[in-house]
Amino acid sequence: MGEQVTGVGIVGTGVISGTYLDHLAKLPGVDVVAVADLDVSRAQAIADQNPGIRAVSPEELYAADDVDIVLNLTIPAAHAAVHQAAMEAGKHVYGEKPLAMDRAEAEPLLKYAAANDLRIGCAPDTVLGTGTQTARAVIDRGDIGTPHAATAFMVTPGHELWHPAPEFYYRPGGGPVLDMGPYYVTSLVTLLGPVVRVTARAGRAKQQRKIHTGPRAGTVFDVEVPTHVTGVLEHESGALTTVLMSFDVWAGRLPRIEVHGTDGSLSVPDPNGFDGAVEIVTPDQREWTEVPVAGGYAGTGRGVGVADMARALRTGEPHRASGELAYHVLDVLESFIDSAVQDQPLDVASTVTRPAPVPLGASPETA
Repeated sequence: MGEQVTGVGIVGTGVISGTYLDHLAKLPGVDVVAVADLDVSRAQAIADQNPGIRAVSPEELYAADDVDIVLNLTIPAAHAAVHQAAMEAGKHVYGEKPLAMDRAEAEPLLKYAAANDLRIGCAPDTVLGTGTQTARAVIDRGDIGTPHAATAFMVTPGHELWHPAPEFYYRPGGGPVLDMGPYYVTSLVTLLGPVVRVTARAGRAKQQRKIHTGPRAGTVFDVEVPTHVTGVLEHESGALTTVLMSFDVWAGRLPRIEVHGTDGSLSVPDPNGFDGAVEIVTPDQREWTEVPVAGGYAGTGRGVGVADMARALRTGEPHRASGELAYHVLDVLESFIDSAVQDQPLDVASTVTRPAPVPLGASPETA
């Protein structure tokens, strides 16, 4: 009996699609069969470069018999509409983060999927790599005792230094929390479980920013959202995570994520990557020591969440980079911003079960 293969159709052929195409071609159990884009020439260019992939309209892709999962790589404002159209055609969907622009837009998607026996998956799938999964294994086997605290820091001076059109990072729907927060909070929920309450404060160092590169260099634009947000996430387990997300820091030596337990501390690599060194300190070993890889899909990249979902569809098991997880993360991030704006702690209405760990040596086809 040959390997079962799940057909994937991609909607949206911008820059990130190239990364997905490269990695999906190396992953077992999935086969990209079609691409679609509002710019037909971009889709056709991909089809011309990849034998076996055809360029079609979005409507044709949704209707195609050989497409089981629609991979939604459109701009965030289109995520919900594309998801809905694909599901109405009977397709499972997987998309780039965020799941939708906000909770109000995302919630109906989950309800529709549940009512129609369809699955929603969502990036980031970086947490399925060896970095976060090794940290998860260390925590789960009790190497640092009971986790009671964590820190999560994402600081940068701002995207206008390198991006030729950075305004969207500083408008509603942007800002450091919604831009990079999904990577950090998805990792934190994977490590420590769901968040039940948030407390935050926010600031804005500059009212205007200036573009530094590209044809519009020198252009000044208004900043419409907080650019420095800090506070605390309270996990259901009782662990407290101190968070700092900022576009207002020129340089920092802050660790990406650390988890602190009753019997040690753990350094977790950048959640925007799939691998990286995990280090531990314990009462018996006071120097930071690298931990051998103990879990995660090794040597992988963007798209492993799609392959993980495809395997889960064939086995009937839950997939790890799920819509429910993405919704909870979006709920936490929006609640965090709301807490800062309203100047009060806020409960997080949603919850989620921690996804199953990815065992050491796993392949998306087997674990």
